[in-house]
Amino acid sequence: MADAKQLPPPAAEADDELKGSEAPLLDHLIELRKRLIYSVIAIAVIFVGCFAFAQPIYNILTLPFVWAAGGVENVQMITTSPQEQFFTNMNVALFGALFIGFPFIATQIYGFVAPGLYKKERKAFIPYLIATPLFFIAGAAMVFFVVGPMALHFFLGMQQLGDGQVQIELQTRVSEYLGFIMTLIFAFGICFQLPVVLTLLASIELVNVQMLGKGRRYAIVIILALAAFLTPPDPISQIGLSLPMYALYELSILSVRLVERRRAAKLAAQAAADAQSGSSSAA
Repeated sequence: MADAKQLPPPAAEADDELKGSEAPLLDHLIELRKRLIYSVIAIAVIFVGCFAFAQPIYNILTLPFVWAAGGVENVQMITTSPQEQFFTNMNVALFGALFIGFPFIATQIYGFVAPGLYKKERKAFIPYLIATPLFFIAGAAMVFFVVGPMALHFFLGMQQLGDGQVQIELQTRVSEYLGFIMTLIFAFGICFQLPVVLTLLASIELVNVQMLGKGRRYAIVIILALAAFLTPPDPISQIGLSLPMYALYELSILSVRLVERRRAAKLAAQAAADAQSGSSSAA
């Protein structure tokens, strides 16, 4: 009988992938500093560009208000201090810089952690890197086209206009409107990351379908609490965030099930390959 060929342990090949990537703590800190400087410079450059176009960007952000009011002629905004418009433009520029610069920041984060990951882990991480901004944009679009106009229409309906009664007309401050719409955009953008987070946790086997299925009742309570905490205190915004979040939770369960099926198929294929290799060695 031929001598069985000694096979290297599976971990050896994986460890070889990281050879040469080890670095002292000081080198890691230098690399982190470099990535942070690149990110700050990128945000600063985008901030300057957004500040130059702060007024057009603000006018775009007012479109949900215009749609809810039935036309730009029905919208009136005020400032109550000389510096309010300037600081509002600064906030608009910062908002635009963070929104536009997020993909670059995410790339820098990936560039910092990638050398410490195995090849298969790097490949698994890239889809989440792409999905994160896409889901954030989906949440922002939900605010811009659906929830924002509905909430503002609700608020406008509380005006009192007409003869024989006290006149109550909505004239919001420019800074207050910006805070309102930015709060909604960031709240929806962050909450729309739920499928990305749960699928990533499933990939490292911290959650599974059974766990998520049994946790539906708790998820509903948490979703309602988050909606009440993250959105302005009106029912339209809270319902508008709660319903999509629960739909995303169900979507997450489907995504986790797909991850588990792929893992099971991979393990089955590996077991079959190992069995075939063992029988060949025995022969």
